[in-house]
This record gives sequence, structure tokens and C-alpha cells, in this order.
Amino acid sequence: MEFHTRSLDGGVIVIAPAGRLNMVTAGTLRDEIARHVEGGSTRIVVDLAGVDFMDSSGLGSLISGLKSTRQAGGDLRIAAATEQVMLVLTLTNMDRVLVPHPSVETAFDDA
Repeated sequence: MEFHTRSLDGGVIVIAPAGRLNMVTAGTLRDEIARHVEGGSTRIVVDLAGVDFMDSSGLGSLISGLKSTRQAGGDLRIAAATEQVMLVLTLTNMDRVLVPHPSVETAFDDA
């Protein structure tokens, strides 16, 4: 799994994983989010457009990231979720906690 990271205005960090977000790669995403939070970036968007598969481990890494950013006074948002990722979020009712946004640029519009 690859990660592309960039910054947006307002101190928002975008992490864009590409590939499968599963038990093999979930720890890497969790570590990437933690690294940014520890570095002082607490407003993070995970761009899921490049994720073609996500299992419960991948979902767990997003929940872990959400918890760590909120504990640091920030938030984690998700954007551009693929159909398969949306299916996992919907089946687990996690789409109520990790509300998917249509694009990275609009993920923090309400903040």
C-alpha cells in the first residue's frame, strides 16, 4: 500500500492510501495518522478514492485515527470513499461516526 500525503489550507493534512486497506496494511495507516498527530497536525482527511478494498482491520485503523485526532483536540474525516468502502461503512453503521464527504476539499467545510 502506498500513501501520498499533502497539506491543504487551514493546517489540514490529507493522507491518500492506495490499494487494499486490510490486516496487512492497516497498521501502516494507523502509524501514518499517529505520526502526523504526534507532529501537531490534528485535522486529517483520509482520501479513500484509491482504496479498492477495505476490511475490518482497515476500518479499525480509521477508528483509531479518529480517536487519536479527537483526543488531541482535532478530527479525522474521510472523503471520496469507493463503493466497496461505503459498503463496509454502511454494513457496520460506521458511516454515522465516520461521515463520508464527497471530496477532500470539502471535508472540513463545516469546521
